[in-house]
Amino acid sequence: MSSDLRKKLLEVFTDKPDEYISGQELADRLGCSRTAIWKHIEEMRKDGFTLEAVRKKGYRITNSPKSIIPDEIRFGLKTKFLGRNIFYEETVDSTQKIAQKLAYEGAEEGTIVLAEEQIGGRGRMDRSWHSPKYKGIWMSVLLRPNIPIMQAPQLTLLTAVAVVQGIEEVTGIQAQIKWPNDVLINGKKVTGILTELQADSDRIHSLIIGIGINVNQHIEDYPEELQNTATSLFIEKKEDWNRAVIIQAILLKMEKLYTIYLENGFYPIKLLWESYALTIGTRITASTLTGKIVGKALGITDDGVLLVEDEQGTTHRIYSADISVTS
Repeated sequence: MSSDLRKKLLEVFTDKPDEYISGQELADRLGCSRTAIWKHIEEMRKDGFTLEAVRKKGYRITNSPKSIIPDEIRFGLKTKFLGRNIFYEETVDSTQKIAQKLAYEGAEEGTIVLAEEQIGGRGRMDRSWHSPKYKGIWMSVLLRPNIPIMQAPQLTLLTAVAVVQGIEEVTGIQAQIKWPNDVLINGKKVTGILTELQADSDRIHSLIIGIGINVNQHIEDYPEELQNTATSLFIEKKEDWNRAVIIQAILLKMEKLYTIYLENGFYPIKLLWESYALTIGTRITASTLTGKIVGKALGITDDGVLLVEDEQGTTHRIYSADISVTS
């Protein structure tokens, strides 16, 4: 059975998550035979889905695998376009590289790339990103916004808000954002976001947003040099989390924020971002390529630029820097 048919089958179950659906209804809605439906139900069982079959009632999914295979993401996904096209590999060098290739080949907006493991994961300034197998969310999202190139960094800030909101909705854990692209819990990094462009001088062809989230790592899963600075959702709450559910929540939050952004501009996103910001109103050190600026973080501009007032009262506009809180 084709992947398109499998996708439609999961959409039917998602529309009626607690109801039994007859084999005939499934066959009618998918335009295939009941035998084909039965065969696909058996394939889903092999992939880790638990399906209950009751005579004269039909089928119902009672449990799904705790993996991030495409079917597990699609079952329960409530977005209109984000995550509707999924490229999945167990092990990759980098989801960003795959997403860039797909974007160049014309992949539709909302396409996501997922992997169980990255062996070449990286963050800002080409730093490596620790991406162990089956423990986290290693994902890239393809967008094609019709915005000026100079506004592209705003999408990084938007994504950070979506991640914080998605994490809180699923786990109850309240995270904070450190400008421009880190999500922290209790001062330790749980998420990194990397935004890359494919663009001409005057327009964006595609924008690839890489999201790395530490979900079920234990402290011993980290290299020793990261154990004091990194955390995970498991470490914070001593509970294993279903990564697919977190992905679904973040994609839905991101799609809603992206729609608001395209319709109303950055200002509504700015207000949300500042409400989650770790550094606003605190004394920070901004390490830029040209030196260090020490001062009070005032907030961000309508363009997403960080404003820092130094000890002489001069306000600096920070476009790119590493930020640390200064005592």
